[in-house]
Amino acid sequence: MNFSNVLVLAPHTDDGELGAGGFISKLIEQGAKVTYVAFSTAEESVPDHLPRDILKTEVRSATGKLGMSENNLVILNYQVRKLNYARQEILEDLVRIRKSSNFDLVLMPSLKDIHQDHTTIAQEGLRAFKGTTILGYELIWNNLSFDTTSFIKLESRHIEAKYSALQCYTSQSGRDYMSRDFIFALAKTRGVQIGAEYAESFEVVRWVIN
Repeated sequence: MNFSNVLVLAPHTDDGELGAGGFISKLIEQGAKVTYVAFSTAEESVPDHLPRDILKTEVRSATGKLGMSENNLVILNYQVRKLNYARQEILEDLVRIRKSSNFDLVLMPSLKDIHQDHTTIAQEGLRAFKGTTILGYELIWNNLSFDTTSFIKLESRHIEAKYSALQCYTSQSGRDYMSRDFIFALAKTRGVQIGAEYAESFEVVRWVIN
């Protein structure tokens, strides 16, 4: 199935790249339009010595490394760790976004992701896009469990693009899941499962066949 109009839902800037950066790179390479929505720039979590809005700058650079047009980047300003207090507003945003374009694939956090912000985006994303194919991406440090029910075969260049994108997040440097070793090891592991060099795995939340 060829996807041409893809929506990525990222609770925080960097979640989309961490969970689906290789796939995003491949989709854009194949000519798909990819729209990326970040719900929080986590200003309250930014180290004191850095500008409060640094993640807005970093997500623009990161998505650009994946080949995405800045016109397809939407940055919202919900408060980090409090997205669950704004469920209705988030749902209304999602419905508005759904009506703005005929998306054929939505990438969002797994429904088994236990981070409160990720849970909110996954649940409200399913409500808003229940008529669309939805794949849940894995963030293994937040997943209580994860069903590897679909895989995207990737080449080394797609993983390199993912890693390059994540390197734009200098405010998040030092986190284990940002390291080159981790990014490539996980992609290698998922590739081994399907006999490919590299892959990303996704949970099938909804599969709609036209």
